[in-house]
Amino acid sequence: MSSPTNRPRQFASDNYSGIAPEAWAAMAEANAIHEVSYGDDTWTQRAADLVREIFERDCEVFFVFNGTAANSLSLASLCQSYHSILCHELAHVEVAECGAPEFFANGSKLLLLHGAYGKIDPAEIHRAVNKRADIHYPKPRVLSLTQATEVGTVYSVSELKARTEEARKHGLRVHMDGARFANAVASLSVAPADITWRAGVDVLCFGGTKNGIAVGEAVVFFDRELAREFDYRCKQGGQLASKMRFLSAPWTGMLKDGAWLKHARHANAMARRFETGLRAIPGVTVSYAVDSNAVFAKIPPSVEKQMHERGWKFYTGVVTPDESRLMCSWDTTAGDVDAFVKDLRELAAAK
Repeated sequence: MSSPTNRPRQFASDNYSGIAPEAWAAMAEANAIHEVSYGDDTWTQRAADLVREIFERDCEVFFVFNGTAANSLSLASLCQSYHSILCHELAHVEVAECGAPEFFANGSKLLLLHGAYGKIDPAEIHRAVNKRADIHYPKPRVLSLTQATEVGTVYSVSELKARTEEARKHGLRVHMDGARFANAVASLSVAPADITWRAGVDVLCFGGTKNGIAVGEAVVFFDRELAREFDYRCKQGGQLASKMRFLSAPWTGMLKDGAWLKHARHANAMARRFETGLRAIPGVTVSYAVDSNAVFAKIPPSVEKQMHERGWKFYTGVVTPDESRLMCSWDTTAGDVDAFVKDLRELAAAK
């Protein structure tokens, strides 16, 4: 049994990981000289152009500090205070943003939808929009989709279109929480455009932090008109970095030669390796399809406790009750996965 101090990598969150070398190198390069502040620098322009290149679209791009700001400010830009936002009941904007979407949208209400495997049932969109049409009900305005979902599953191209087409029937805009968007693209092996604007998405919150960037997410508006005055929202919301190049430069390192997808593919592969190991352990059940870099499993409580005592860090009940979430990162190794599985197998056998 290894000591906890000998474990440089854990599975509680992909936020635990360090900075990918490509992002680190770009930040170091940006640090070498003085640059113009508040986003008028060459690094921010270059990063935005690379985003436009990978999405094959002349989109508007903004860099912010974190996912809460990206989601909340972009949703606020699509809503008035009397509108509502439709999202899955497990969506991050509902369960883990401390009311930030409602706060920044001046009170727009989140309406929760059901759906198996973390995916919104299209019929739920129809139900929520048609539940009431009177002036006393917050008027549905936006559909928020999470890709990859909070339980690690991924909407296929056809699944996305089914939901965005239903949204369009009812005049809804479509927002995508893409904290793990890279993992979804890697899983589906499609062009980023195919699961965003070509599929009916208006604005994407493109996650960088969980993909190997130190700090920062990109808000990508595929319709430039929707981005009008978004720069003012960023400033008011405390998201206009004075030294913006340190948010944007890492994106150049990750995007220019495809490192973002390389690292996402690796994290996904480690999750599949995890799944294979867990399925072979009696008493342990994998809960969902492993489409991205997350594995959800039911582990006997006594065994779970002993795993923590051995120094392993992972969360149980953070998304769904009684299920442990095991997250793989860009720097997870096969040895990390195998060591966890070995300890779990030993403890489960001794139970």
